[in-house]
Amino acid sequence: MSALKFHWFLPTNGGDSREVVGGGHGVNTTVAQRPATVPYLGQVARSAEQLGFEAALTPTGAWCEDAWVTTAMLSQVSERLKFLVAFRPGLTAPYLGAQMAGTFQNLSGGRLAVNVVVGGEDHEQRMFGDFSSKEERYESAGEFLHIVRRLWAGETVTFSGKHHSVENATLNQIPSPAPEVYFGGSSPIAGEIAAKHCDVYLTWGEPPAAVKEKIDWIKGLAEKEGRELRFGIRLHSIARDTSEEAWAVANRLLDGISEEQIAKIQAGLARSASVGQRRMLELNKGSKEHLEVHPNLWAGIGLVRGGAGTAMVGSHAEIADLVEQYVEAGCTEFVMSGYPHLEEAYHFGEGVLPELERRGLWKNPLGESTVRASVPFGA
Repeated sequence: MSALKFHWFLPTNGGDSREVVGGGHGVNTTVAQRPATVPYLGQVARSAEQLGFEAALTPTGAWCEDAWVTTAMLSQVSERLKFLVAFRPGLTAPYLGAQMAGTFQNLSGGRLAVNVVVGGEDHEQRMFGDFSSKEERYESAGEFLHIVRRLWAGETVTFSGKHHSVENATLNQIPSPAPEVYFGGSSPIAGEIAAKHCDVYLTWGEPPAAVKEKIDWIKGLAEKEGRELRFGIRLHSIARDTSEEAWAVANRLLDGISEEQIAKIQAGLARSASVGQRRMLELNKGSKEHLEVHPNLWAGIGLVRGGAGTAMVGSHAEIADLVEQYVEAGCTEFVMSGYPHLEEAYHFGEGVLPELERRGLWKNPLGESTVRASVPFGA
């Protein structure tokens, strides 16, 4: 098995906080204590790359700073970290999207990957002028990726589809290397598009058995296309030296969430057309009770946050054990985050990553390991 890859997250969706920054998926966010400024996001990015994270996911949506502009700025205050830029293909013409990616890849020194997001909320898409249905958005994404990947390969493309058409399109900004495409989705058409076009299929953090079931489904679809994909998972993290310390933090986060917040956010998220979002809501059930849905997997984040709603909670060894369960399910990439993102990067990077390195599951991309198991933010 190849070494695992770990990525971090840039909190451009309202900023950062010692509490859960709620909202997402068309729901207004709560006010963060640390605004999403270039100096602060630069701190997070530099810390992530120094700790050995491969890339940083940057979200997209009406509640976020624009991912392309933000990461282009942050590429100039970091050195090695790649940027996993989330974007919505239906809002960008294929040639322009290919050109933007090519420019970013070439000017950043090959530090781009793209996370294709079709958009699960009709009302939010209409803010951007997109009045298509969810099914149509997935169809559009498939055509978009078909055109873009051919352009990245240096081909001259003529294509006439239901949603996109180009004629004698030739890209001058051919990216070297071509960015890897990350893609998620739990609906049947999402699986179909992922199998045909993505390099890495991402899922939100459900219990390992459910994740394995989803991975097996996508694997089967990819095999029919003659393709082999990698698989990743999107999770939050609360890692500490002891299990008791970690759960104390989780309980503190829970205490900071009011019943009024839960009711407001859950009502908004219940309107989501996203199958994956519904699966997140089924885990937390809108209640502060019974949130450990699998040993060391906590669904409390999803009470007030759309999208990824679960966290790995426990000692460094316990979280490493849970990582191994996800590896057995088929995951080789992990997109992590935590509140606040600066400090939690160190807790995970100086605690969990060295433990995984000792187990032979992770190799520091910086070479000889420079991280230690002691965390500088603890007592």
